[in-house]
Amino acid sequence: MKSCSWLLSLSDRCVWQKPNLEKSRREEQLQQCGDWFLAIPFILQEEWLLYLVASFLGTDSHWVSFVCRYFSLSTSTHQSLWILYLGFNILPMASTLLSRTLLVNRFAHSISFPSGKTQILPSVFSKKLFQFRPNSASVAYNPTRRFSSFMASSVAGAKAHFSSKSLSTDDPIVSPDWLHSNLKEPDLKVLDASWYMPDEQRNPIQEYQVAHIPGALFFDVDGVSDRTSKLPHMLPSEEAFAAVVSALGISNKDGVVVYDGKGLFSAARVWWMFRVFGHDRIWVLDGGLPKWRTLGYDVESSASGDAILKATAASEAIEKIYQGQAVGPITFQTKFQPHLVWDLEKVQENITERTHQLIDARSKARFDGAVLEPRKGIRSGHVPGSKCIPFPQMLDSSQSLLPADQLKKRFEQEGISLENPIVTSCGTGVTACILALGLHRLGKHDVPVYDGSWTEWGAHSDTPVDTAS
Repeated sequence: MKSCSWLLSLSDRCVWQKPNLEKSRREEQLQQCGDWFLAIPFILQEEWLLYLVASFLGTDSHWVSFVCRYFSLSTSTHQSLWILYLGFNILPMASTLLSRTLLVNRFAHSISFPSGKTQILPSVFSKKLFQFRPNSASVAYNPTRRFSSFMASSVAGAKAHFSSKSLSTDDPIVSPDWLHSNLKEPDLKVLDASWYMPDEQRNPIQEYQVAHIPGALFFDVDGVSDRTSKLPHMLPSEEAFAAVVSALGISNKDGVVVYDGKGLFSAARVWWMFRVFGHDRIWVLDGGLPKWRTLGYDVESSASGDAILKATAASEAIEKIYQGQAVGPITFQTKFQPHLVWDLEKVQENITERTHQLIDARSKARFDGAVLEPRKGIRSGHVPGSKCIPFPQMLDSSQSLLPADQLKKRFEQEGISLENPIVTSCGTGVTACILALGLHRLGKHDVPVYDGSWTEWGAHSDTPVDTAS
């Protein structure tokens, strides 16, 4: 067999070859490296040929010709590979890596390789580092769990089945156990709405590609926004929101579960957005992706072709809307709820009329004006008459929403009357939605959010500002 030094050279960069790295660091790098690095242990054991075939056969006929010609395979092997290729392109299930590997495994014993190995594939797939899933083109790597996928499925099968149609909207939270049991429901859609503060230096799209709940689509908080505003991620128009959600394959009959990568943070913003546009069948995943993974449930390590197409279509749809161009079919009809959104004028009126209690979700230091705002050109302080309940006070140590009795105590401690109207604010309209989420659990379903929040208020030179001093 010809030399494959161009592949072996990759092993020099393989994180598996660096024992001085901490285990957790090696696992983190493995997740970031992708399928080629995962293939290297097979390459080093001369078990890489069928991995190549299983990975690429069915996508491009040139791979078959390349494999046969470059490695001088025998005529019988050459014919066998072409038979497999035709089978992969004819069978409907050939679009998934699982079906490809199953078919290759079926024919593996009849294929002769120059090295004389006739049972390579079984040893390849005995590696516990791989989990092949149906309906996904990715190979998920989960070094902490080997048989937990089987056990989780068994537990889920023993649970009572629930439909999202029967799920109450009174409580805006669903548990990871419930989502796992209902993940395959056709009327349930899952969105990864991760978003991070600029100083955190985290990329939500890259993190989604590394690990997300199976079948989840990425919802771009910054992208799904008002393109005519200079303020960050302001609420888009009805038309724009309908176009984006439709492009993601969501219709009004669907239930939606949204989560983020911190536990409970930006997911609350998307929960609020759906409610603003009249869709109440929206829930936030308790504890988000961190809790999902802590409980041992599977994640996907790369986006499927369908997810990429939908994300691209959603991005193009909102661009076209704001450019005045036509978009594809609309499957999601909006019904705007103006009472859930406040603007600067509403807040100004409330200073004198005092119809609502304004709660600020920012830190106490920012609220008091004791520190500079993270964005340049924004004054420090707070809206006169407002009160401060930093959003972390709504969460427990696992970043899950507190139970109702503890939430009630938090608001009462700050002198907030749950009998009177409330409006929430924060820095850019994200964490204010966490306060609204907590109040929703307490039965207050009509809490508006000041969309522009302090970034808008503090940037105006003529708006009044109070500080602790």
